[in-house]
Amino acid sequence: LPRISLVTISFNQAQFLPLTIESVLDQQYPNLQYIVVDPGSTDGSREIIEQYGERISVKVFKKDRGPGDGLNNGFAQADGEILGFLNADDVLLPNALNTVGGYFQAHPQIDVVSGNCLVIDGAGKVLRESYSDQFRPNPVMYRAASLVQPSTFFRRQVFEKTAGFNIANRLDWDTELFVDLHAAGAAFARCEAMLSGFR
Repeated sequence: LPRISLVTISFNQAQFLPLTIESVLDQQYPNLQYIVVDPGSTDGSREIIEQYGERISVKVFKKDRGPGDGLNNGFAQADGEILGFLNADDVLLPNALNTVGGYFQAHPQIDVVSGNCLVIDGAGKVLRESYSDQFRPNPVMYRAASLVQPSTFFRRQVFEKTAGFNIANRLDWDTELFVDLHAAGAAFARCEAMLSGFR
């Protein structure tokens, strides 16, 4: 299975952070690099991250200029062939990474794959299901279509053709990256699996 590098950006989400981290570490994916970025939480998040020791492959504790910058700092440490990012209040569903790794292995022509998610509340209760749309740049840019961000993974080689995340974009840096991946020639696909819990 291909190596997956997954980045979590953490900032004052201590309430949810252990569930996020454990949802990744419990994947049993044999070829995972897990990177957690924290620019300076003051709510105990850093202490939580430290508790996991070597189970978190890379910890990036440096000030940044917002989410896009933090993600760029995390991906600068990534050595996987497949990349993804999971916010500190979302979770991966069981077996998500095996599904993703297997999908990329079976579809070498695909650069970006999006699955679906369960929308959950603060207590983890499932509110509804949410589905990724087929990627087309204009509907996505105008919010008439969307990809489920925590259920979207992409090949490193196509990410490296972009300028990374736009650190000036503090609203939808993920959507801007997906449009940039498309501009870089990425082939997009959907898989029908439920991959994440989106809070």
